[in-house]
Amino acid sequence: MLKAMPAPQSSDWTLVVPVKTLVAAKTRLSQAAGPHRAALAVAIACDTVEAALSCACVARVVVVTGDPVAAGALTAVGAHVVADPEAGLNAALRHGAGEAVRLAPADAVGALQADLPALRPAELALVLAAAAEFDQAFLPDAAEIGTTFYGVRPGVPFTPGFGGQSRERHLRRGAKELCLAGVDSIRRDVDTPDDLRTALALGVGPRTVATVGKISGGSPAGGPPRLPDQP
Repeated sequence: MLKAMPAPQSSDWTLVVPVKTLVAAKTRLSQAAGPHRAALAVAIACDTVEAALSCACVARVVVVTGDPVAAGALTAVGAHVVADPEAGLNAALRHGAGEAVRLAPADAVGALQADLPALRPAELALVLAAAAEFDQAFLPDAAEIGTTFYGVRPGVPFTPGFGGQSRERHLRRGAKELCLAGVDSIRRDVDTPDDLRTALALGVGPRTVATVGKISGGSPAGGPPRLPDQP
C-alpha cells in the first residue's frame, strides 16, 4: 500500500506587515515632520512593502491595518490587506499569519516591521535564506534591543513577541538570532528623527524621499533630502 507523501514545502515566503492607524503612527516624528507626519508614515510603509515585494523569494505581503487611508495606499503597491483585530501588535501579526497560511499553506511566514524605508530586496533575500535554516528565527534591530523580522518554517507555530525588548523575548522563546553582515537596511527601523536621518543616509524609497523633501522644503543642491535639525 502506498503511503501518502507529505505536502511539498515551497521556498517562498509570505510576509506579514502591521501598519498602525495614522493617528497613532510615528508620533515621535511629530516635531520633525509637523503636518506631514501621517503622510510620512504612509510613505515609509509603502516603500517598505514595495521593496519587500521586489525580493525574489517573497511571494506576497499581507498588511494588517485598521486605517482606510493606509489600506488604500498599500493595496495600490501590491499588498494583500486585512483588517486589524485591534487587539495589539502581536495579535495583529498572528491574524495576518493566519491569512498567510490560508493563502499559501506551504510557504514560510515572516513578520516584518513597516518602518524600513531603506530596505534593499537583496539584503532581505539574505535574511530570508538564513531564516529558512531554522524552525523560527529573528533579526534584531540596529540597537539590538528590538526586532525587525521574525519568521517560521511552514507548519511551525507562529509566535511573534514584538514590542519593547523583543530581542531578549525572542531569544527566551528559542528563536534563532540571525547575526548577518550586510543587512543594515533591514535593521534600521525608523522611530525617531535620528533614525530617519540614518535611513536617509543609507538611501530610502521614492515616497519617503518625496515626503521628506516636502518637510525640508526641497533637496539641497539637487542632492538627497535632509531632515531639518531640531531647534
